[in-house]
Amino acid sequence: MKAANFAYARAADVNHAIELLSRNGSAKLLGGSQSLGPMLNLRLARPSEVIDIAQIEDLRIVRTRGDAIEIGAAVTHAELEDGVHPPLVGHPVQDVAAGIAYRAIRTRGTIGGSLAHADPAADWVVSLAALGARVRLRSRSGERIVEADSLLLGAYTTVLAADELIVAVAVPVPTPTARWGYHKLCRKTGEFAEASAACFFDPSRHCARVVLGAVDGPPILLRGLAAHLGDGATQGLTREQVKTAVKQALPERDAIDLRLFAAALERALQQAGVTIHHQVQGARN
Repeated sequence: MKAANFAYARAADVNHAIELLSRNGSAKLLGGSQSLGPMLNLRLARPSEVIDIAQIEDLRIVRTRGDAIEIGAAVTHAELEDGVHPPLVGHPVQDVAAGIAYRAIRTRGTIGGSLAHADPAADWVVSLAALGARVRLRSRSGERIVEADSLLLGAYTTVLAADELIVAVAVPVPTPTARWGYHKLCRKTGEFAEASAACFFDPSRHCARVVLGAVDGPPILLRGLAAHLGDGATQGLTREQVKTAVKQALPERDAIDLRLFAAALERALQQAGVTIHHQVQGARN
């Protein structure tokens, strides 16, 4: 199947992109085209115009601002994976980028495009929520900041207005005390996750975040579990505590799904150095 007919425009800058969006309510933005391209070919998306923003210079910049690193929306997964931008070398986003789909997709796909596409199983959706990232949006009305865990309203649905686009994503600058974990379970390498989980602990920022991804809608913050662990994540957990947290977060899921999410969560926590006891302490072998 081929895409339905559409007009094509290349935006010169962010303001031009907003202008083009404003005059055409059915237009779609084109970044790396790794999500939009297949949707066009399957006619799941039928925009009257496609606006190419991939080469806008302001969307291709990575810079440090205070205690955050701002990543332009058109920066590709491969650039993050390869350490092209020095502030992000060794950062958790480098590891996340390296595990997205296949290399061919990573060379074209962009961080902003992935977030705007809003697939609940996407890597950036859960990992950026765990990092406490902030997403900078711009429209005719100006700019606003949205927490990464609040960007999605549901599957493939975001808070973005019709004339609004993602400009950048701000992630915390790494500190010596920070600990991090991310794990996803896929049917095979390169596919979207069946279950995923991420966590981030940083005593220097008094931050403790634990998140489930690949759910039916926005990522789920496990606030109770994060509070129990604390920002130093020195408090161990039993496997039963992990299972209980997952079941409370996903009460409608069947036993198989719950086991998948519990396994993803357990492995993410272990990556961050959290001790998982396989039985209640003091119980007999």
